[in-house]
Amino acid sequence: MVSATGSEINHSGHVPLDVENYPVAPSMLRLEQVHMFIRHGERTPVSVRMSEAPANIPSAWLLCKEGRKFEAAVANLTGSSTLRVERVVEKEDGSFESGECLLGELTDVGRKSTYNFGAALRSLYIEKLNFLPDVVQSDSEVYFRSTNLPRTVESLQQIVHGLYPPSKQAEAFVSKIRTRNPKDENLFGNAAACERLKTLMLKFAQAATIAWNPTLEPLDGKISKYIGGNPVRLDGKPRASGILDTVRAARAHGIRIPAAFHDKAIMDPLVSCIEQSLPHVLIVLQEKAVVEEWFSGYKTEEVRKLAMGRLLAETSRKMNQRVTEDGRNPLKILIHSTHDTAIAGLLGTLEVFDDRWPDFTAAVTFELFKETLDSKPAGSSLMRFLSSFTALMFKRSTVDVRARYQNRTLVLPLCQKVRDHLGGHPEFCTLEAFSRRVKELTPNWEVECVVPGHR
Repeated sequence: MVSATGSEINHSGHVPLDVENYPVAPSMLRLEQVHMFIRHGERTPVSVRMSEAPANIPSAWLLCKEGRKFEAAVANLTGSSTLRVERVVEKEDGSFESGECLLGELTDVGRKSTYNFGAALRSLYIEKLNFLPDVVQSDSEVYFRSTNLPRTVESLQQIVHGLYPPSKQAEAFVSKIRTRNPKDENLFGNAAACERLKTLMLKFAQAATIAWNPTLEPLDGKISKYIGGNPVRLDGKPRASGILDTVRAARAHGIRIPAAFHDKAIMDPLVSCIEQSLPHVLIVLQEKAVVEEWFSGYKTEEVRKLAMGRLLAETSRKMNQRVTEDGRNPLKILIHSTHDTAIAGLLGTLEVFDDRWPDFTAAVTFELFKETLDSKPAGSSLMRFLSSFTALMFKRSTVDVRARYQNRTLVLPLCQKVRDHLGGHPEFCTLEAFSRRVKELTPNWEVECVVPGHR
C-alpha cells in the first residue's frame, strides 16, 4: 500500500501553468476568447502491472482519501434530502481499506494539481490580464466540457473550483459540466464511432510494432525481470505502453520504481552504442516506440481529419461566432477536460508534436485576439502603422489565433505566409488562415468513417 501523506508525494508528473512568464500579447491585440484542452490530473495505472518482486510497484494505491466522503442529493416520498456517503473499493473477499483507488482513478495528487491549474487560470486571466470577470454571473460567460470518464469529470470540477471558487460565483450561478453521448464525442479520436479511423489506427500500430520490436530487444536484459521474464515489445505482456503507463503514474506519485526506469538524460536513445547508456535511456526508448505506435497516424491527412477534424471545426466555428457576434457573444473561456491522446492528436494534426507523451495536466490553448489599431500605448505608434500597412497591402485579417502548449508558444506551419500572420509575430495566425486549414481538415463524418466494402 502507498500513503498519500507526507513528503513521499512528488509532483513531477505534470507541468504547472506558468503565470509569471506568460508572454503578454503585443499592445494592439485585445484578447477575445480562450479555448483550453487539458489532460486530466495524475491517476493510478489502468491495470495492475509489475507488482511482484523485484519491481514491487504496489497493486493497491491508498491515494484517494479526498473526495471519498461526500453528501449526495437523494429523493424520497417527502422531497429531497442529503445522504452522507463514503465510496470504498471492495476486494473479492469483501474487505476494503478507506482511501484505496480504483484502477485509472484520479488521485488526491491529481485533484490537487488540477485545482492548482484552475487557480493559476484565475491568476492569469482574471488577476493579471483582467480578461475574465472576477465573479462569474452566468454560464453564458464560461463553458466547461469533459469526456464522460470519472477522472476527466473530477479534474474539470477541480479546475472550475480553482478558477471560480464559491466566493467568486454569483448566488444563482451553477457550473454546468457538459458531457456527450459516445457517438457524439469529439474530445479524442473517436475510433469506436468511426470504423475507418479504427482500421487506420490499428494499421499504424501494427506497422510500429514491426518496426520497433527489434529495436526494443536490447531492453530485455534490463527490463524483462520486472515483467515476469517476458520480452519488452509493443504487443508484449504487458504491452510496452502499459509499462510506460505504470512507470509514469508511479513516478508522478513519488512511488519507488526500479533504477533502470529513471530517465536521467535527454538524448537520442537510438545511438549506435546504446548499451553504454542503456540504464539512462530505457524509458525514453520505450516512450519513442509507444508514441510511434499510438500517434504515427497523425502524420497522415486522413487520420488528422477523422480523429481531430470535428473538434477543430467546432473550435473554429465558436471563434468565428465570437467575432461575427461582436458585443453580443459573452462567451470568453471554454475549458475541455480530456486525455493524453487528444493532446497529442491536436499537436500532431497541427504539425507541432514534440514526440513526447503528454504529461498530466498538459494543456493545448488557443487564444483569440482582435487587433485594435486605435489603442495608443506609449511607443506603439510605429507598430500600429506597420500592422495597419501590412493588413492593407496583403488584405490581412485583423483577428488572430495564438496556440500554446506546456507554457510554450507554438509557431504553426499553417500560417507561415506573410499574409497569414501578424507582422513580426509568426506565432499569431490570422483567424482566416486558421479557419481555412481547419476547413480542409473537416471530414464528412458519416461518409468518410465507412470502411470500403463494409456497412
